[in-house]
Amino acid sequence: MNALPADLAALDDRFVLTAVEVTVGGTAVLLEKPRNADDLISEADFAHDERLPYWADLWPASVVLADHVLRERALLGAVPDGPRPTALELGCGLGLVTLAAQRAGYAVTATDYYEDALRFAARNTLRHIGERPASRLVDWRALPEDLGTFDLVLAADVLYERPYAAFVAEAIARALAPTGRALLSDQGRVALEDFLAEAAARDLVAQVVHRERRAVVPAAPDGSTPHHVITIFELRRR
Repeated sequence: MNALPADLAALDDRFVLTAVEVTVGGTAVLLEKPRNADDLISEADFAHDERLPYWADLWPASVVLADHVLRERALLGAVPDGPRPTALELGCGLGLVTLAAQRAGYAVTATDYYEDALRFAARNTLRHIGERPASRLVDWRALPEDLGTFDLVLAADVLYERPYAAFVAEAIARALAPTGRALLSDQGRVALEDFLAEAAARDLVAQVVHRERRAVVPAAPDGSTPHHVITIFELRRR
């Protein structure tokens, strides 16, 4: 494999890295990540806007959404010739969903609030796909005017704070092409119901297209195995 670009290779020097393996679309994917997300907590970032490095963990909703994107592609058959459809990921984290969308034939723009998330997403995608995704540093509270519109908008586990309901709904409403759709994967986070109301207020129609139970890893201290229920919502313009 060719050497990584300098900005991505530099992650070896800045972080203690580990890898986590997941299976999506029937294929094993090895994602590199910081060994411990707690080591990345910045008191200055938290004091500024309560920012925490959630991007540095792999969340079940991301695995489910990545798998769904690849299952959709399998049902549709081979990627057609011609210009690739475009996709935007809101909050790319380690890049699993971006990776899956690129593998499914989309030209993906990965976005996140952390520059290091963009670097890890690029590194993981480049290693598996051989192509670095486009990326943008994006704050949902101040969306770039030139972000553009996309055929597919993707978001996994982004509703963990109540204010995010309106931010995410607005981001989707602004980023969707007229005939585009969004796929949002959620495990019942605190802002979900408010998000659905905010989406409806922006003339976005949501429907459930997939739901599954995922065991929590590791198991509870008492040996029981609790589960997350992951739901994928598809949103389109009314």
